[in-house]
Amino acid sequence: MTEIELKFLLDEDAIKRLKARLKSLDLNQTAVRARTLRSVYHDTPDHDLRKAGIALRLRKDGRRWLQTVKAGTTINGGLLHTQEVEVPAPGGRLDLALVTDDALRDRLHALIGEADLAPICETLMKRAATQIDLADGAKVELAIDEGEVVAGELSEPLREAEIELIDGDVNALFDVTRTLFPDGGLRLSDKAKSERGFLLASTGQPASEPKPRNARNVPLSSEMTSEIAARDVLRECFAQITANLDVVLGTDAPEGPHQLRIGLRRLRAASGIFKPIIGHPELVTLNEQAKRMGTQVGALRDLDVAITDIIDPESAEHPDEPGFPALRTAIETRREKVRTALREELKSAETHAFIINLGRFIETRRWLTPGDFGQTARLARPIRDLSGKALNKRWKSVVRHARGIDNLSIDERHELRKELKKLRYTIEFMGPLYPARKVAFFVRKMKKLQNVFGDLNDLAMAEDLLCQPDSPGARNPSAQRAVGRVLGSRGSRAEADWHRARALWEGVRKTGPFWK
Repeated sequence: MTEIELKFLLDEDAIKRLKARLKSLDLNQTAVRARTLRSVYHDTPDHDLRKAGIALRLRKDGRRWLQTVKAGTTINGGLLHTQEVEVPAPGGRLDLALVTDDALRDRLHALIGEADLAPICETLMKRAATQIDLADGAKVELAIDEGEVVAGELSEPLREAEIELIDGDVNALFDVTRTLFPDGGLRLSDKAKSERGFLLASTGQPASEPKPRNARNVPLSSEMTSEIAARDVLRECFAQITANLDVVLGTDAPEGPHQLRIGLRRLRAASGIFKPIIGHPELVTLNEQAKRMGTQVGALRDLDVAITDIIDPESAEHPDEPGFPALRTAIETRREKVRTALREELKSAETHAFIINLGRFIETRRWLTPGDFGQTARLARPIRDLSGKALNKRWKSVVRHARGIDNLSIDERHELRKELKKLRYTIEFMGPLYPARKVAFFVRKMKKLQNVFGDLNDLAMAEDLLCQPDSPGARNPSAQRAVGRVLGSRGSRAEADWHRARALWEGVRKTGPFWK
């Protein structure tokens, strides 16, 4: 069978709120069943099963033992899909002959070979579970787990809520999530319990601290339909956004807001590219929400850049200027206020709804419109047809904005910068459809031009941040001297770099579109 579920990481207070809400709602549900689960995960000394994406588990559920094999786990739009084969295990002993799926059983034997299986890690959970029946006939199970992951002498606390589809349409998972968690504050769980245990066993470190996630290439192919390509691109955007949302909430790492803002921008770019295919009012709403969130995240990102890329380098060049420490302290104070406000926003019901609705839009094909009889043909169009049109559209816009590049005003330069960025995102999405060498050559030329705009943007950001009546250090004469040095230095650098812009643009233009 295939297990389909949404999983969320919770803290102690969130579990209390969930249980209280469950009691207060008039849901068609079974009585909550509480029990203790001990799950022991086995593997070879070299962890061959884990490397193949397989988990082999013995679980004690009350007085009975169960043997479970999980394989082929994928996570998209927050949904985990896992192949699962579960059978009784008399006496709590492993017996691969009991695996009922012939292909999976053969694969286990091939991976294990002559190696010995041994316990690697285990989980000890107190579970409270209930089945919820929805009005449309769908059935889901809510399981609330509280306990720990154990590997040898190491342990890590874990609290999760799992919402698993028992019967019906996958929309039911999103419906129940919105009903049970109306106030936000949720974190999607992207790791199985077994994976957390193996990480603890192999690294000695818990899997609790999130890591920044860069954008990744989406392996599009010319044979893909436009709908499948759109889905896969949106899935990648979702993964980058949700991973880095956790980073911003859980750490002060500057790369967190950086990558979160990129993920939101890529989502907006993808929405524009695929509008002819999956354009829908829900996508418009999601795009507007992504823009608003991106502005809020950008405020923190700009303060990180101001400190690490502007203030610190200028301070190093002028070690005798006493105003830099005061200016840095003032910006740090502003940054912490902005970080605190942003975290509250990212934990809000609005942000939670955005994430859940985005996952639902992607995974349940919410773009389908009854009565649009031409939609089927548009969805089935080869992605190669759409890619050329999307790239041409962005290229023409860049060419138009670059006319008279020597005489562009500051505002016009910023507009050209934005158009170049849109073209860059489109190339990142569609690049796998074209010869890699041609794409790489064009992108190298573009990067050189974009670097010029980076200095221009830093100057504009510094002016906006440091030249307002309520700017950090505005009432400190020493800090204001440092501001003068920053603006003078950055202004000179941006203007000097701009003199190279025409030659760099000519290099891009003469290279020409690789997609033609």
